[in-house]
Amino acid sequence: MNRFVTFFFVFAMTIVNLSARNNPLIQPFNTPHFTAPFPVIENSHFLPAIQEAMEMGRSEIRAIVDNPEAPTFENTIEGLERSGRMLSRINGIFSNLRSAETNEELQQIAREASPLLTRYQNDISLNPDLFARIKAVYEKRESLSLNPEQRMLLENTYNQFVRRGANLNDAQKERFREISTELSLLSLKFGENVLRETNKFEKHITVKELLSGLPESLLEAASSKARAKGLEGWLFDITMPMYGPFMRYAENRELRREMFMANSSKGLKGDELDNQDNVKRIVELRLEMANLLGYNTYADYVLERSMASGTEGVFKLLGQLLEAATPVAMQEKVEVEAFARSLGFKESLMPWDWSYYSEKLKEQKYSLNDEMLKPYFELNRTIDGVFGLATSLFGITFRLNRDIPVYHEEVMPYEVYDEDGTFLSVLYADFHPRPGKQGGAWMSSFKSQWKENGVDSRPHITIVMNFTRPTDTKPSLLTFYEFRTFLHEFGHALHGMLSRTTYSNLSGTAVYRDFVELPSQIMENWSVEKEFLDKFAVHYETGEKIPENLVQRIKESENFNTGYATLRQLSFGYVDMAWHTLSQPYTGDVKSFEEEAWKETQLFPSVEGTAMSTQFSHLFAGGYAAGYYSYKWSEVLDADAFSLFRKNGLFDKATARSFRENILEKGGTEHPLELYKRYRGQEPSVDALLERSGLK
Repeated sequence: MNRFVTFFFVFAMTIVNLSARNNPLIQPFNTPHFTAPFPVIENSHFLPAIQEAMEMGRSEIRAIVDNPEAPTFENTIEGLERSGRMLSRINGIFSNLRSAETNEELQQIAREASPLLTRYQNDISLNPDLFARIKAVYEKRESLSLNPEQRMLLENTYNQFVRRGANLNDAQKERFREISTELSLLSLKFGENVLRETNKFEKHITVKELLSGLPESLLEAASSKARAKGLEGWLFDITMPMYGPFMRYAENRELRREMFMANSSKGLKGDELDNQDNVKRIVELRLEMANLLGYNTYADYVLERSMASGTEGVFKLLGQLLEAATPVAMQEKVEVEAFARSLGFKESLMPWDWSYYSEKLKEQKYSLNDEMLKPYFELNRTIDGVFGLATSLFGITFRLNRDIPVYHEEVMPYEVYDEDGTFLSVLYADFHPRPGKQGGAWMSSFKSQWKENGVDSRPHITIVMNFTRPTDTKPSLLTFYEFRTFLHEFGHALHGMLSRTTYSNLSGTAVYRDFVELPSQIMENWSVEKEFLDKFAVHYETGEKIPENLVQRIKESENFNTGYATLRQLSFGYVDMAWHTLSQPYTGDVKSFEEEAWKETQLFPSVEGTAMSTQFSHLFAGGYAAGYYSYKWSEVLDADAFSLFRKNGLFDKATARSFRENILEKGGTEHPLELYKRYRGQEPSVDALLERSGLK
C-alpha cells in the first residue's frame, strides 16, 4: 500500500470513528436515569452505532481471550457477561422501536443490521479459544465455591456456547453461521409481512344500516378514523380494538365474514406478503440446526431448557387439558347453536358467527357485555388501579416524569420507587395502536438490571399495548379483556422492575420460557376481585363504584365458553409442536399440515383461504417456537400460586413479600421449580387450573 493510499485509508477511518463517537447512541446519555435520548436519535444513527458497538464488543472479547492468566470465573465468565453492554444498549433501543414505532427506513436498517449482528454473535459463540477458557472454568466448577447465582451463570454460559455450536467442527460451524443468518432475515421478513398485511386492510362503509348492532363507541372510533383520512362514513381495520368488537356486535353476517377473512388470511394470498414459503423454510432451517447440534428435532433442542423437560411433558399437559376441555367445548357449541336457532339463524354456524352469538348468549345468561363494563375502566383511572395493586402488594410507587425522553408523544414515562424511597426502575407505558406498531401486547426492556462494584444498575422497562383510543366525546374506555391484558403485561413488567440479580443475563424475565408467564398471569386473578376493583373502577361520568352485582356477573361469566377458549389455546400449542417435532423437512401445503396438527381441537369446519401459521408471529418472528404451550403451563402455575393469596388474603403482605423475594426478584438465578417450591411450599398441580376453569 503506497503512502497516499495509506494516508487516505487512515483519514477515512478517522472520519468514520469521529462520526461514530459523535453519534448520540454511542455517547453517554445525559438524561434522567441515563435513559435513551429519543429526541436526538435519528434512524441514520443506528447502523454506524451498531457497527461501532460491535467493535467495542470484539475488543472486550479479545481482552478475555488474550489474558495470559489462567481462566477463572472472574476473568472469563464474569468478563464475558459484562462484555457487549454498549451493543445491548443500542440494540435494546433499536429492537423496541422496530416493534413499537417502526417505518420503512428502520425495517431496511434491520435487514442490513441483522446479518451483522448474527455474525457478531456467531464470532463469539464459535470462538474456539474463548470456549476453551469457558470449558476450563466449567470443568473445575465443583472446586470453585460458587454461590447459586454464580453457578447458574457458569452453567448457562457453558451450555449456551454448546447449544450455539461451540463443539462443532469447522465445516459444521460454517453451516451453523449460514443457518443462523438466514433465520434472522426470514424472521424479520415474516414479521414485516404480518404488519404490512394488518395495515393494508381497511373497510370503508358509508351506509349506516349495514352497521346495525355496533356500539356507539366503535362507530365513533370508525368515524374518527374515516375523517382523519378525508372520508365520509366509517373506516374499520383489523387491529384488535376494532376487530374484536366488530365480530361480537355486527349483525351483518357478510361483513363479519369479510372481516374474519381479512384477519385470518394474512400471509396466505400468494402475493408479495405471502408467508407460506417463509414458514416452511424457517422450520427446515431450525430442524437442520437442531440436527447439527445432535438433536432429533427442534423441539428437543428447545425443551432441553424448560420446566417441561421435553416433548413428553408438553404433550402430557396438552393431552390432559384436551381431554378435560373437549366435552365441555362440544356442549358449549351445542348451546350456542341452539341459541342462534332460537333467534332465527338457519345457516351452519361458522367461525365468524361464534363471537356474535356467544356474546348475545352471554348477555342473556349473565346480563353482561363489554359496553356495560367499559365505563368503569377509563384508562387513566385503570392505570392508577393497576399501579395501586403493586403498591398494595409490594409497596412500590409510580411517578410520571415528563423529563424522561420518549419515542412517541403518547408514551408515558414513569419512575418507580420502592417502599423506602429507593429508585427501582423506569417504566414506559405505550397504550394505543398506530400504523408503526405491531399488533398485540408485550413487555420488553431497553435496559436490564445488574450489579457491579457495589452499584445496583436499575432497569428500563416498557409495556406496549393496542388499547381502545379516546374519541371526540369519550376518553379511552377499556374492554374487560384489555384491562386483563394490562394486568398481564404489567406482571411481566414487575418481573423486570423488581429484579435483584448480580448478572444482567439472569435478571428479570431471563428465565425458562414456560416459567416466564407466571408473574404475568397471576396478576390477572385480581381482575374479578371487588376489593381491588373498588379502589379505582368507577363510572367515568357518575363516579359510581362498579356495582357488586356487576362484579358477581363477571365472576359467574368467567368460565363462560371456557372449553372453547381452552381448545383454541391448545390448537396453537399443537400446531407449534407439530412444526417443531418434524424430523424431516416439510414441502407440502401449509394449511393442510396445520389442519392435521390441530384437528382434535377444532369445533368448526375448515375455512378455505385462512391459516394461523402464516401469521403466527409468536413462532416465526418471536421467541415462542416449541414454547407456545407455556401459556397453559403457566396457567397451571398461576392458578396454584394464587390459591395462596386466596387462603391468606388478597393483599396479604407476607404472601406478596414471598412472591416478590422468591419469584420476581430472582430472575433466572436458580431453577424455576426450586424458586416456585420455595414460594408455594409444594410442586404445582394441574387440579387448581381445572377447578378454576370449571373443567373439573
